[in-house]
This record gives sequence, structure tokens and C-alpha cells, in this order.
Amino acid sequence: MSATVRRGPGGTPWLYLAPALVVLGGLLVYPIYQLGLISFLEYTQAQVSGGEPTTFQGFGNYTTLFGDPQFWQVLLATVVFAAACVIATLSVGCTLAVLLTRVRALPRLALMMAALGAWATPAITGSTVWVFLFDPDFGPVNKVLGLGDHSWTYGRYSAFALVLLEVVWCSFPFVMVTVYAGIRAIPAEVLEAASLDGASQWRIWRSVMAPVLRPILVVVTIQSIIWDFKIFTQIYVMTNGGGIAGQNLVLNVYAYQKAFASSQYSLGSAIGVVMLVILLAVTLVYLRLLRRQGEEL
Repeated sequence: MSATVRRGPGGTPWLYLAPALVVLGGLLVYPIYQLGLISFLEYTQAQVSGGEPTTFQGFGNYTTLFGDPQFWQVLLATVVFAAACVIATLSVGCTLAVLLTRVRALPRLALMMAALGAWATPAITGSTVWVFLFDPDFGPVNKVLGLGDHSWTYGRYSAFALVLLEVVWCSFPFVMVTVYAGIRAIPAEVLEAASLDGASQWRIWRSVMAPVLRPILVVVTIQSIIWDFKIFTQIYVMTNGGGIAGQNLVLNVYAYQKAFASSQYSLGSAIGVVMLVILLAVTLVYLRLLRRQGEEL
């Protein structure tokens, strides 16, 4: 018996998507348009207050931005830091997702509740708690480790490492829950057959689970890249605005400093456009590589 797919009114499914597209257009398209427009203008506090007219600068703001050595230093730091966060988040999330399938109901429930509690914690609250935990004077971590008044946020790399731990702590639950749901959808017979054939847990993950879960891993990877590349709150709170002499700046904090601390709104907008282009490029390249491998997304 053959089944036919009925289309909506007018013979197109796009009518069902129209309300969502209208909302997305208002929430995304117009702000992006304004961001791009301001990046091509001279838009400082003088223009905001009406003291001077707004003038068109063309690519002048981008020329200024790309000619600033600090921009390239911050861009490199952002890419390396985001990559480390993504790798660590995926590693912890996938490991705990597999662990959830190996433990009994009560430990599994406890782990899920603890992870969801970390996920539900606002970024500014979690960052403040982590700063207290590693505080050189009152933090319990230094007392337990016997480090005295060691400051974790004084050094560049130790500050980045501290922020990375907080980012992973609040991000891994999304990966864990999503991957765990995907694992539960894999037929138990497949995993049992691999185990009976003598495959180790690592081999089962690499040869059985990962290929089946690849579409899910694509989603969590892209989502993690977007989240970690545009991190603001954790860096701003935990390093007090970017660290000593800006040693812990990332692009989002750098854009904030240019736009609001220095009132160079056009330069801040230009940084925002550069971030948007980079994230779009990374996402498109990643999806293109997967399609070349024949993956259905």
C-alpha cells in the first residue's frame, strides 16, 4: 500500500515555516544588518550624542582593525582557547555519556541531576563561584592543595586554564545528555555483538558508536564552536575584564572594550562582523567536509 505525502496549502511546506522565518528575520537579520552598517560608518560617542554627523568610512574601520597588532594577538588567543574548550568539552561530555550507559539507575540519576544543575547555572553565577573557589586568600582550592596565596588569574596561561575549566563545567552537560540519548537509540544487539567479538570499550566507541552518532556529534561540535568562540561572561568576570594588560582578551571582550569602554562603536561592530564571518566559514567548511564523506545531516 503506497502512501502519499500531502503538502500544505498552496502545495508548499514553506507556508508552515513562514511564522518562524518572520520571527527569525526580526531577531537575526535586522540586527546583523545594523551591525554591518555601523561597521562601515564613523560612529563614536560624538555621533551618538549628535555632536557630529555620521560619515561613511567604507572599509576604513576594517583597515584600522586589521592594522592593529593587538587584534591579531587576540584573534589567535581566541582561536586557540576556543579550540581547547571545544576539545575538552566534547571529551568530557562523550566520556560521561558512555559512563551513563554503564552505571545503575541511582548513580546515573545523580550524575544527570548534578550535570543539569551545572548546565542550568547562569554564566555569571558560575564564574563568580569559580573565582571564589580559586581565590588566593579565601578559596578552598589553594588551602587543599597547600598553595598558599597563589593567584590563578595573575598568569596568562593559568587564568585561561581556570576559565577553560569553568567553561567545560557549564558546557559538558549539553554534550553528555545529547550523546547519551543517541547511544540509547543504538540497538543493544549491535553493542553486544561488538563486545562478544572482543572489542575494547575504546574500539566500540570508535568503530561502532561514533559512526552512528556522527550526525549528533556534528550538532554538538558546531554548537560548542559557536558558544566557545564567542565567550564573554566567563572571561570578563574571572579575569576582571581581560586580565592584566589585556593578556586574557578574547574577541568578544575586545569588541566590548572598543565599543563601550572606548566609545568606538564602529570598530566594535567591525569585530562583531569578523566573528560572524569566521563562525559561518567554520560551520560551512565543517558541513562541506561531512557531505563529501557521504554523511546525511
